[in-house]
This record gives sequence, structure tokens and C-alpha cells, in this order.
Amino acid sequence: MELRLGELLIDRGILDPAQVRTILEQQRRTGEPFGVLAESMYDVAPTAIEDAWAHQYARLTRVIDPDAESYDPRAIELVTRRQAWQFRALPVRFDGLELMLATTERHLRRTLRFAMNVLGVPVYLVMASPDGLGRGLCRHYPWPGMSPASVLDDQLDRLLAMAG
Repeated sequence: MELRLGELLIDRGILDPAQVRTILEQQRRTGEPFGVLAESMYDVAPTAIEDAWAHQYARLTRVIDPDAESYDPRAIELVTRRQAWQFRALPVRFDGLELMLATTERHLRRTLRFAMNVLGVPVYLVMASPDGLGRGLCRHYPWPGMSPASVLDDQLDRLLAMAG
């Protein structure tokens, strides 16, 4: 079953079905992305579009169990311990030239921005459960005081920001 951005925005009460139809008609005429049109035509907040996109992407991409994956040391070396925890980004391995990078739906937007702006290699994102991602981070990027539960700890973000 295909999960469409407009349907997600309707489900979240951000747009109504008539607005989605109008955006789709405009998209057919102009070829502009749905999210861009929703922002310009109906003043939808960019964060609402990004949240819906992250939910859509998380449902469409592969879900992995970090405990069952084989890891490439070259991938692990691309990310520092601080980056891995701050961005909840767990590099797994290279598939050809692309880096498989695991995260959670909750951290998808942040991880994507990190990957695009910092890593300098083509990346594709896969999803992991918060606990699975936490176990992977603890295994490959051990840090005193961190546990798998730290993945969901919002205070971690504040601490890393202060330490930076």
C-alpha cells in the first residue's frame, strides 16, 4: 500500500481533501513537489511537511535489526562517537558506493541533514527500533553513561550541545 504525503497531512488535520486535490492539480500543471506547493498555497509549516515526509519514508524504507547486521569498519570510521550519538546515526556498511546509515523515525530528519551536510558520501537511510539503534551505538560507539535507552533521551541533545 502506497502512503501518500497528502493523505498523511489530511490524517494529521493539516490539510483537507479539497486542498490536497487542488495541490495535486497544481502539481500536474507545474511539476513542483507536493510539499513546496502545500507550503506556498496553504501556508503549511515546513516542519509539518518534513514530519509527514519522515513518517512516509520510515514506512517505505527497509527496517533492520542492528544486532543482525555485518558492519564495515570503513563505515564506522566515517562518523565520530559524538556524531553517532548526537544525530542517532549508525553507519552499517557500504553497498557499492552508498553508505547504509541506520536511525529511527523520530531522528530521521536530523540524521538526513547530518548525512547530507557532513558525510560527503552517498547515503541511504534504513530504520531501526530505538532500542536496536541504542544497542548498535553502544557496541560501535561506546560512551560512559550511555545505554540503549539514551537514544530516546532528549537531555542527551542538550548535553552534547553544551559539550560542543
